[in-house]
Amino acid sequence: MTSELSKGERSLVQRVRKLLDKAENTDNAHEAEAFAGKAADLIARHRIDPTRLAGRGDVPDDLVLSEVHVGRGAYVRGRIALLANVAESHDVRMVYQSTPTGSVAFLAGSRQDLEIVKMLYASLHTQVATQMATRRRSTGAATQRERRAFLFGFAHRIGELLTESYDAATRDSQASADGGAATALAVRERRGRVDDFADSTWGKVRNASRAAPLDTGGYQRGSNAADRADVGRPRLRGRGAIGQGST
Repeated sequence: MTSELSKGERSLVQRVRKLLDKAENTDNAHEAEAFAGKAADLIARHRIDPTRLAGRGDVPDDLVLSEVHVGRGAYVRGRIALLANVAESHDVRMVYQSTPTGSVAFLAGSRQDLEIVKMLYASLHTQVATQMATRRRSTGAATQRERRAFLFGFAHRIGELLTESYDAATRDSQASADGGAATALAVRERRGRVDDFADSTWGKVRNASRAAPLDTGGYQRGSNAADRADVGRPRLRGRGAIGQGST
C-alpha cells in the first residue's frame, strides 16, 4: 500500500494547515476564531462530499496505517484520550501499546484523514499543554491531579466539538438536492470499510484498564478551555508548552 497523498488530498491538508497557522499567529481573537472555524468546516464538508465518497468506494489502497508516539509519564493517558477523540470524530480507528520507551498509538483510516488527525492532535496538544503549564496548586501532587483532570476534560470536549462540526456538515449535505440518502449510505459504507480494515489488521484487541478517578473541578476547567480551542472556537493563549515527557 502506498502512503502518499493525492494532489487533491495534499491541497486540502495544506489549506487546513494554513488556516490553523493563521489562527495560531494572529493576535486578534475574532480573526483566530474565523480562521479556525473555516478549517473545521473545510475538513468536515470535504469528508462528506458526495463526489469524494462515491469516487473512493472501490479504491483498495485508500486505507492505511500510521503511528503516533504519545510518550509516557503522568499525563500519557490524557494524551491518548485526546488523540482517540480526534481520531474517532474523523472515522479513524485507534489502538495503543505501552513500550519501554513510551506509548505508541496505531491509527487506521484513509490517508487524508490520518494526516488531518495527526495535524489536529499536534496543534491541540500544544494548546492544552500551554494551559496546563499555568495550572498550579498548593503541592506538586495536587498540581499533577489538576493538570491530569484538565487534560481529560479538554480531550472529551474536543471530541464533542469535532463531532458536532461533522454532524452539521452531514445534515447540510443530506438536506441538499443531490445529497440525501446517497451521502448517508456512502458515510456508512466508508465507516464499515475502516472498521473491517482495522479488525483484519489488529485482530482481537484487549480493552485498557480504566483511568484513575479525576478531580471534578479540573475536568470542568479543561472542558471549558476546549470551548476556546482552535476548532471553530477562539484559540487558547498562554505560556510556553510543557515537553512531551511531562504532559
